[in-house]
This record gives sequence, C-alpha cells and structure tokens, in this order.
Amino acid sequence: MSDAPSAPHSHPHPHEPSSPRQPFSLDELLRPGAPPFALLRRRTPGRDHATVELLTGPVREVRTLAELPVPAAGALALVPYRQIAERGFAAHDDGAPLSVLVPDEVRELPLDALLDALPRHPVEVSDGAFDIGDSAYEDIVRQVVRDEIGTGEGANFVIRRDFEGVVHGFSRADALALFRRLLSGEQGAYWTFVVHTGDRVLVGASPEVHVRMSGGTVVMNPISGTYRYPPEGPTADGLLEFLGDRKETEELSMVVDEELKMMSVIGDRGGVVVGPRLKEMAHLAHTEYELRGQSTLDVRDVLRETMFAATVTGSPVENACRVIRRHEPRGRGYYAGALALLGRSADGRTQTLDSPILIRTADVDAATGRLRVPVGATLVRASDPAAEVAETHAKAAGVLTALGVRGAPVRRRGARPRLAADPRVQAALESRRAGLAPFWLRMQSPAEEPHGHAYVVDGEDTFTSMLAHLLRVCGFEVTVRRYDLPGVREAALAHRGPVVLGPGPGDPRDTADPKMRFLRGLARDCLCYTLHIGRCRRRPQCRSRWALKNRHQPRA
Repeated sequence: MSDAPSAPHSHPHPHEPSSPRQPFSLDELLRPGAPPFALLRRRTPGRDHATVELLTGPVREVRTLAELPVPAAGALALVPYRQIAERGFAAHDDGAPLSVLVPDEVRELPLDALLDALPRHPVEVSDGAFDIGDSAYEDIVRQVVRDEIGTGEGANFVIRRDFEGVVHGFSRADALALFRRLLSGEQGAYWTFVVHTGDRVLVGASPEVHVRMSGGTVVMNPISGTYRYPPEGPTADGLLEFLGDRKETEELSMVVDEELKMMSVIGDRGGVVVGPRLKEMAHLAHTEYELRGQSTLDVRDVLRETMFAATVTGSPVENACRVIRRHEPRGRGYYAGALALLGRSADGRTQTLDSPILIRTADVDAATGRLRVPVGATLVRASDPAAEVAETHAKAAGVLTALGVRGAPVRRRGARPRLAADPRVQAALESRRAGLAPFWLRMQSPAEEPHGHAYVVDGEDTFTSMLAHLLRVCGFEVTVRRYDLPGVREAALAHRGPVVLGPGPGDPRDTADPKMRFLRGLARDCLCYTLHIGRCRRRPQCRSRWALKNRHQPRA
C-alpha cells in the first residue's frame, strides 16, 4: 500500500512535537520492523474533527499511573482494568500491562485522504463464540440479582462476557482495514482509534468520555440508556417511548450519582451537571449527562481517582469491583479501562488529559490473531436473564458489524432525521432534570472562610465525597474517615461539631455484619451524647464514652 494522504497539516497543537516535512506514506506503518503506532480521531471540543492524529514511537510498560510521563508532545497510555487496584479496589490480576506510547513524532492527517489510503479488504473472523454460554450467563444474572442486589450490595452491576474468534494471518494491514471501517461507518463516537503496540492491537469506537482535563477544567460524560434503531430506522415516537421508560431514567440517574462522587473529589474548586442530552450514533442513540468541574490536581491523580466509570462497573463502584471479581471468572484485560492522552497545553503552562472508556473495542493478539470483543450487561433488580443475554449478543453484533466482520441489517435509505432537534424530544429530556437536586445544577465552590468542622464516617461508598463537598460549600472544614480505620469511633464521639455517617453496601438490619453493628452503635451513641439522653449516660457501657466526649481535647 503506497497510496498516501496529502501533506499533513502543519499547524501546531498541544501534542505535536514538530511539523513533518515529507508527505505521509502508509508504507511507514506496514513495512517490516515498523514501530508501534496509534491512529486517533478525537472529537474533543476545539479539535478539527476532519483530521486524524498519527503517533509513532516506542512503547514501554510502567507499574503505576504515577510513573506515566506528561511530555509536551503527549504520551498515550493503555490503562487496563486491573489498574483499579491502585485505588485499593478488587480485581483479577490478569497481567494486562499498563503501557505507554511516547511518540517520536505526531502528525495530523486529513481524514478524507487517509480514508482513501487505508486498506479496504474484508477481515474475516473464524470460530466465533462467547466464552460463557447463554445458559451459564443467565445463571450468573440470577445469582447477581439474588445474592448481590437482593441483599443490598449495590443498585446495579455490569457483568461481562467475551465474544472470541480468530483472524487467521492477522497483519497490520488487517488492523488498518478494521480502523477504516470504523472511520467510514461510525458516527457520534468520541474516539475512533487503532493502537498497535507491537504485540497487541486495540481497535474501536468509544462513545464515552472517561475524563478530560484542560486549563484546570475537568469533564466527565456519564452515558446510560440505549435506544437501538429498528431495521426500518429510528423514529421520534420510538425514541419518546424509550425516554419515558422509568427504568432507563433511573439507570442514568444512578450512573450520574456515581460520577458525581468522583467529580466531588477531583473537582476541588466546584462543579456543575449539564444535560441530559441525546447522543446519536450510526446504529443507536444514548442518553448522557456532562459533569464539569474545576481542579488543581495533577492529571495522573485525576486519572486514578476516576477509575472506573459506573457504566462499566456498577454502583457503588468499590463494592461493584468485589462483585465483578466474584462473578467474572477471569480478568477484564483492557475492557472498562481507558486510553489516556496526557500532555501539556500549547504554552506549556498547564497539563492536559483526554481519555475515552475502552468499550466497543476489539482486542487482538498480533501474533496469533486471537480476537476478543468484551461486552457487558447492566444488571438491576428487575433484570430478566434472557433479556440480558440478548443484550450481550446485540452489543457484540454491533461491534462486529461496525468493524465490518459481520453483515449489517438492511436499513431504510435516505437521510436520517436529527431526533434531538424534535421539540417533543427536547421536552422529554428537560423533564428528566426535575428529579435532580438544584444544588448540582449550578457551579458551586467551597466557602472562602470556613466557620465549623464536620466529621464524616465513610461506610464503603464514596457518596461521602458528595457530602463533603456539600458541607464545604456550606462553610465547614471536613474530615472524612473510613469506618474501619483505627480510632474512628473515639474521634467521632469526641468531635465538637456535626458528625455525618455515610451510606454503604449491605443490609442495615443485618446485626451479624460487623460494619452494620459499628455504624448502628456509633449512630446511637452520637445521638445519646448530642441530645443529652440521661438514660443512655446511666448505662455502664456509655459512662466512659460520655466522659470521653466531655473532656477537653483538640478537635479530631
């Protein structure tokens, strides 16, 4: 393949180390011994969407996110799901590496010229099947609903299975042909990409921002709810029926809650909720919100604190990770992880981060051609096992169809209407805001002069980060401590100011649960001391604590 796009754009951008003088030739990526590369079409605000970035350079592995470089020319990190262990959360350690491509060169290629140059040959997948059969997956759905959601372990969980197959004789040209299919056929994707590390290929079209940061502004993009276009094409009536589905509305609200928890940590200067909005793609439409905040954190800390979205894990995220490890038989690889482009602004003064969630992605072993397309279903209390099986089939088919390795259904010809412009659709989306607390719909920042101190006890749900943010806006300094840390009980009882007990997974009626016994006992004793309930003070087990509460000592 020697066809070449015209000379690349020479205008500077934050990730371009230099402007190449020679026109790009596809042979640079296909020749023997060619370096690792990434082709990225990013629909990042402010970017020219008619260009594709080409990054070429060495790939190395690092152990932690803190070791990722943040060079002016940019660095592309492949963040596997198992990296969530950095937050202390559970995960199968499958050895998927945290890799980073540090480019020797970055080029901007015109999209149309690149499409003309990329290979067009079909790519065939043989021996395709799910690693977990339909009946076995139905059993997993029943177990999760009964044993996890039914006992209060969480509101929803995403359990995946993998569609697997083989591309015989897989080559770099095959990877580029798959990428071309996505570029020409998908619309509405946030990132469309192919990354070839030398031994692994990721090719996909992700609709969902993991996190984005520029100039101190950080953005997250929770997406949940899917309107799958019927064969005859989407209609406003079909979309309105979807938007009126209470289950779909509540699922999106739960996802927003989870990402608000993260934003309350990374958006230390305040934030706001925008939406909901409709994201229209080639084969389906999603409902989404956008969360915007102001942050002083390093981009690597932002990346760490946002591992990983509730849309691909569940709610609450920490316990969802435990549930995933219990019910998924092996590690997730890069599914539900992230790509992350870390760099600096054009003037070099601030860090930048642009990161999509790794979904709608094929993971291919470059040596063997073994292909995996992980897909997950969001399980809730009302989940029907057969319907969740059907959802995983539909999602896998959607990815394979987009990649061109499975035939697409015949659809109605002609321009498709922009459904989001329909006044009825706009009204339906606006009505969803009625259930949101007004506090989160406006930009807010901590009070300049705190006039009190609040002590928050975390019960394994980072909803406490939202509580802490609200309290800071109300004028409090805030201390947050997990319930199982040494000295938390004594500090809470001795604290002179509000004590707030946060929520967490589990059944509060379960007196055999050590956490529930602790939190119920702490709530009782805090009320006794605060309300001066004499009956409680007369109990022998309370007198020593009453003395502790009333002794003069520094604030915890």
